This record gives sequence, C-alpha cells and structure tokens, in this order.
Amino acid sequence: MGARAARGVRRGRAGDRALPAEPILGISAGAAAEQEGPLYTSLVATQLHRLLETDPDSLRRFDTILLGGGPVDTELRRRAEEAGARIVATYGASETAGGCVYDGVPLDGVEVRIDPDGRICLGGPMLFDRYEGDPVLTREVLVDGWWRTSDLGTFHDGRLSVLGRVDDVVISGGVNVPTPAVAARLRQHPRVRDVVVIGSPDPEWGRRVVAVVVGSIDLAEARDWVAAAHPRAWAPREVRHVDVLPLLPNGKVDRRALT
Repeated sequence: MGARAARGVRRGRAGDRALPAEPILGISAGAAAEQEGPLYTSLVATQLHRLLETDPDSLRRFDTILLGGGPVDTELRRRAEEAGARIVATYGASETAGGCVYDGVPLDGVEVRIDPDGRICLGGPMLFDRYEGDPVLTREVLVDGWWRTSDLGTFHDGRLSVLGRVDDVVISGGVNVPTPAVAARLRQHPRVRDVVVIGSPDPEWGRRVVAVVVGSIDLAEARDWVAAAHPRAWAPREVRHVDVLPLLPNGKVDRRALT
C-alpha cells in the first residue's frame, strides 16, 4: 500500500508542478521557491513527523502534500495542518499505478468494495495485468476483475477508511489486535514522540503486543492510555524505548530491524 509514496510524484492539473520529497528533506532547500505554479510533493508519515520536528516551515511551501504509505494518523495530520500544511491522504500501490483514493474518496473510474473478511478490494482501469513470472500469485489476488489487497478497511457512504494491513493484526491470547490503532492512540500521549507497535513471540499469549517508543512513557502508563480508548486486551504488554525508529530507504519503519 502506497509503496512508492516516499519518492513518487503525481501531477495534478495541466501545468501544475510536482516535486519529489528531497527538496523539503533538505537536499535542495531552495528548489520549491524557484518553481512556478502550484507545487505538490508526496511523503510517508515518518517523513512528515520528522519534518514537523525539524523544519515545519518547509511544509508550507507546497500547495498540497500527498501523504501515503499507510493509514494516516489523525493526530499527525492535525499537527501538520496547524503548521500550515494542506494534507491529502492517498491510498494505492504499485498494482494501481500509485494513489487511486484521495482522502477516502475513489478517483473517477475507481471501484471499491470490502470482502466479508474485511479485506479491501479495488477495481478499475488502473489495475495491473499480472505479476510478471508469478501466475499463481496473480490468480490469488486478481479475481473477477478485482484486486484483493492485503489491507483491511471499511467503505461507507462512498468513503474508504483503511484500518491497516492484514499482517498488522497481532493475535494475542486469541484476541485480534490491530496494531495501527494501538500506535495511533499512543502517539496522542504527550510523552510519545514516535511509536510503532509490533507482535513478538510469547509462551503464554502466543504473540504479545510490543510498543517500540521514542519517548518516556512507561508500560503501566501505556497500558492505561490505550485501555482508555480501546479494549484493554489491545494494550501493549511490553514497551521498548529507542532513540529513533529505523527506516527503510522508502521512509517506512523497518519492522524487521525491531524484531
């Protein structure tokens, strides 16, 4: 989902300009000011979070910032908009030639449905034809003109809400715990600067919910904070403190480095 958001570029109306993420990440700080016409760029959440911490003024150089690469945290979006940024949350993937749902609304020609298991399915002319050299996987995910994504969501009144990836759900003690929802709640805590929630093997629970935190919140606080908004069974059973979350080249958190 949104795999190319970190460096991807999409164009709007004819004559609009789009810049890759590098200018506002400091590689060419004056590039945006030299462009004519509306300016757009595309980021993932971790990049936006770090820019809010280090260079919030850069966000106002752009008419719109397309934010993809995963579910958009409401608190992060609020902070960005208060800093003067105009944010549009995008949803899509390489299989859809990039973002095809903007702020929950499918673009023209894009169809959305939710399968009984909660999985998001997309249809329309933007879909890929096949996975080159992998006909088995192609048959698994391309069914009757629909692409069965690896994401969970809801679709009501023409608006899509992405809950997270199928593999973002940690089954702990028989309870399905959606880790993006837990992470979003923890980010609202005043002593949490950044966080990712993962599952870790546990002899008692099968998998335990682990919060990897940049900040000073302790386990008891984290559990109470999550339980105030969600079922207590979703609360982390371990908190690991780190100075910074490791990132992949595309700007997403390197979850494998945390396991």
